[in-house]
Amino acid sequence: MSDLLRVENLTTWLATESGIVTAVDDVSFSVRAGRTLALVGESGSGKSMTCSSIMRLLPGNGRIAGGRVLFEGEDLLAKSPAGMEAIRGRKIGMIVQDPMTSLNPLLDVEDQVGEVFKYHLGDRSRRLRRPKVVDVLSRVHIPAAEKRLGSYPHEFSGGMRQRVAIALNIACAPKLLIADEPTTALDVTVQQQILALLRELQRGTGMAIILVTHDLHTVQRFCDEVAIMYAGRIVEQGPVSEIFARPAHPYTQGLLRALPQLGSQEERLPLIPGQPPSLSSLPPGCRFAPRCPRATDLCRTEYPDWMATSGETRRSACWYADEVLG
Repeated sequence: MSDLLRVENLTTWLATESGIVTAVDDVSFSVRAGRTLALVGESGSGKSMTCSSIMRLLPGNGRIAGGRVLFEGEDLLAKSPAGMEAIRGRKIGMIVQDPMTSLNPLLDVEDQVGEVFKYHLGDRSRRLRRPKVVDVLSRVHIPAAEKRLGSYPHEFSGGMRQRVAIALNIACAPKLLIADEPTTALDVTVQQQILALLRELQRGTGMAIILVTHDLHTVQRFCDEVAIMYAGRIVEQGPVSEIFARPAHPYTQGLLRALPQLGSQEERLPLIPGQPPSLSSLPPGCRFAPRCPRATDLCRTEYPDWMATSGETRRSACWYADEVLG
């Protein structure tokens, strides 16, 4: 099966008061139809900026400096602004953390969801759009969908607003859905409902999902592949089952050690010492070396740009990954 999305050596720069920083540094990964890839890492690691780069929705101080983003074989970075507008929402949807930032508080639900059909499918008649709006709201389990068409975002709970945001992004049956921490602002019960909804929609349509999250339990239950990001780079990636069973990069090992376990008697969870480096003053060599208990002089002077591999499924940016992967 070929890749639906293939990101190759993606590099994104941001202009800051400290100068140009590389927010996304030589990032490569792929996603197949019907599969879910998780992007994991601490805040500032480049997860959201990677997604924004794929969608070409960068802030004013951002610029894609290199690489390719191949979607269905076509490079999105080579497309015109009009070409990208035709893809966003139609073939690729993107759910953001807080639905209130993606929903217009001045428009009711019918107008907002209906706009997707109007723009992408040419449905100019409000009367003809209405059944489609009701259908997509019902698919995301909005109760009494037809009666809620005239409701505004502030009249919904956080979980219901997120369902409306999902409806906006699946209305045209996209082939890829980017979900940037879609459950962060929700309580645990609603989080599980939203994730179950995404899985239900994926099984019904075969769409691929990129899930940005801090929740490793969610990654373990919901995702097929995982890419661990640190200071703008991917440091380890591969199948979730393999990486959780045998993490090869010290950063991944630290994240998994800090994962709460049911029935554990430990009073305190192990922590990764220190803080991620500033992108404007990165350390020489491996960026994780100042926090790594295994770091050697080699780690502190040279970054392992090559990825140690095990077969064709795993890769880890660590000089000593082979000691784990074998």
